[in-house]
Amino acid sequence: MRKINEIFYSLQGEGHHTGYPSVFIRFSGCNLQCPFCDTHHNDGVAMSDTDIVHAVNLYKADWVVLTGGEPSMWIDADFIRLLHQATGKKIAIETNGTHPLPEGIDWITVSPKTGIADMIGNPEIMVEKADEIKVVDTGQPLDGYFSLPCRGERTLMYLQPCYVSDPKKREANTMRTVRRVLQDPRWTLSLQTHRYLGIP
Repeated sequence: MRKINEIFYSLQGEGHHTGYPSVFIRFSGCNLQCPFCDTHHNDGVAMSDTDIVHAVNLYKADWVVLTGGEPSMWIDADFIRLLHQATGKKIAIETNGTHPLPEGIDWITVSPKTGIADMIGNPEIMVEKADEIKVVDTGQPLDGYFSLPCRGERTLMYLQPCYVSDPKKREANTMRTVRRVLQDPRWTLSLQTHRYLGIP
């Protein structure tokens, strides 16, 4: 049984696969307490793998995205194999990188929380390889993200404005991130386009 916050169908709103129709499996629970997290970790239900596969197969999307919370706390190699075999979909994960990942995941997005002033401590990155690194920009120093152990020569680097509910602060955050990307073109801008579209 795995604690699932929700399973839903939408467009990927962030990073490299922005715009791709995807089935999202949102897990509850996380080992970090990010102040900007939009998951209610106390919510969720225990679901069997059979029930999860059934819910995913209701939708025709090519991608299933494991997100959270922190999905690496809930998955293993058997689950990844089952998802592949039972759904025929490619599997992506969005992780903070603090737990090792099982093999077989097709796209790994590490969203590291190192270097964020509001975080307690400096969580160690345990993921060995990432296809993209997506950093939430809270104004923190950025150079350290280019030396993360999961970054390779082909790893894509995305910088994303920190979303806040206040429109003026949100616009200020967005423009700061735009300026930082223009100043350092090793970054690519990522926007939470699903928020602009008003979709999940």
